[in-house]
Amino acid sequence: MNDPILPSADPTDTAPAQPQNGEAVVLRWRQTARSVPLARGELRRTLERWGGEAVEDAASLILSELLTNAVRHGRVVGREIETRFLRTSEGLRIEVHDASEKQPSMALPAEGAEGGRGLHLVDALAAKWGVDERNGPGKLVWAELPVGGEPW
Repeated sequence: MNDPILPSADPTDTAPAQPQNGEAVVLRWRQTARSVPLARGELRRTLERWGGEAVEDAASLILSELLTNAVRHGRVVGREIETRFLRTSEGLRIEVHDASEKQPSMALPAEGAEGGRGLHLVDALAAKWGVDERNGPGKLVWAELPVGGEPW
């Protein structure tokens, strides 16, 4: 197994962004693959309401990767996964909360491997991302995207 690669975000810059005007969408999902496209649909509708269509493709891919990781690797029997979409003054923050203590890593996938590139995509698309503790068991994995233009 390859050594994990840490996220490129500055570790001193992990303070959560604060929602602008309290705008946040918090949803809970079952720990199944079917939750991923449903969550993407909710994110698209949220971005349409907020005027953030410019980042829809990148945000959808980031959400897919983070939520898929939580479904595959953060499974805890009897618990759900929570997503949060927060509209901040800087842009969009996507959070995925799960009850597992297992930390994600950006290990380089073996040659020919079909998976293992999700966090590399998140790292390439997000302005910054990271992993934080959360209230209760588990962790939250977050990513932030700047959003320009009106009416953001």
